[in-house]
Amino acid sequence: MSHTAGKSTGRVLIAADKFKGSLTAVQVAEHVTAGLRAVVPGLDVAALPVADGGDGTVDAAVAAGFERRTVRVTGPLGDPVEAAYALREGTAVVEMAEASGLRHLPPGVFAPLTATTYGTGELLRAALDAGARTIVLGVGGSATNDGGAGMLAALGARLLDAAGQPVGPGGGPLSGLATADLGCLDPRLAATDVVLASDVDNPLLGPKGAAAVYGPQKGATADEVAVLDAALAHYAEVLGATAQAEAPGAGAAGGIGFGALVGLGAGFRPGIEVLLDVLGFEGALDGATLVITGEGSLDEQTLHGKAPVGVAAAARARGIDVVAVCGRLTLPPSALGAAGIRRAYALSDLEPDPARSMSQAGPLLERLSTHLANDFLT
Repeated sequence: MSHTAGKSTGRVLIAADKFKGSLTAVQVAEHVTAGLRAVVPGLDVAALPVADGGDGTVDAAVAAGFERRTVRVTGPLGDPVEAAYALREGTAVVEMAEASGLRHLPPGVFAPLTATTYGTGELLRAALDAGARTIVLGVGGSATNDGGAGMLAALGARLLDAAGQPVGPGGGPLSGLATADLGCLDPRLAATDVVLASDVDNPLLGPKGAAAVYGPQKGATADEVAVLDAALAHYAEVLGATAQAEAPGAGAAGGIGFGALVGLGAGFRPGIEVLLDVLGFEGALDGATLVITGEGSLDEQTLHGKAPVGVAAAARARGIDVVAVCGRLTLPPSALGAAGIRRAYALSDLEPDPARSMSQAGPLLERLSTHLANDFLT
């Protein structure tokens, strides 16, 4: 199809993720809309902010019409934090980062051995209390490496040491796990469809596992990575679930994926696929002649299940052109084309200084969107 979407007939759908550290997904859509309409006044623009399971997933659900519910839960360091989930007609979107994310750690403070997912379990329990029978558990941005043990404990699992006491919080103390009883888990889980939504498919253990790949991001030294990997291996063994430790997504978010697969009976799906379903992306595509997607950095990682690629795949299947906006771009046109993105526009083209580009992201994105409008809409 031609890339001119006619001034009057075209409908543009903006389905972009956040620009991490500078703009939320909702703000990205607002600035792009302003830039497009500066060139094509009265342009028909619809916005469906998206996320891939990590930070911003609850915000995207709320923007799509879900109700935001806020609860006080246990943070990763054990102190109370405010966390939100989203609810609509029996479906809850729970973002583990809301309860157990790096955002809840003070600057420069990490606790790779002791940070807990207990609050995520409390968030899941709140969703069950609210009547949710389908729960999308978005994982990413975690401060934790406890294999989901804290989450399971909050939902009723009994994880005890040799003295019959509950093991301490975090991944480190799992090396002292003696018995595990998942029979006491909240009985409502058996009747609940839990979907593990993640943009990573790592296993729990080994060189590609939760501790080795993500531990260092959470402040773990090489020695602590080894301690965590051994503790998680022991945990999987005591749970009688060493086979599930190999499953795709088991290593997601410090191994909470493993806890969800084994304890909650969750099914694993790429986060962006799940979220596009839940947000109603197929319906939003109806009548669109151009889709604008994007995220803060379009790079090698984008190609591995991040939001823009999921959006592009779904739009391309309907024969709709896709262009992208981003803060910085490191992908060559050939990689973008293979992912179904015709062209990408980067803030760094207008402002090469990264600090200024981030602090001025809104106005820069509006300027960038005028260029996009001139290329594709006039």
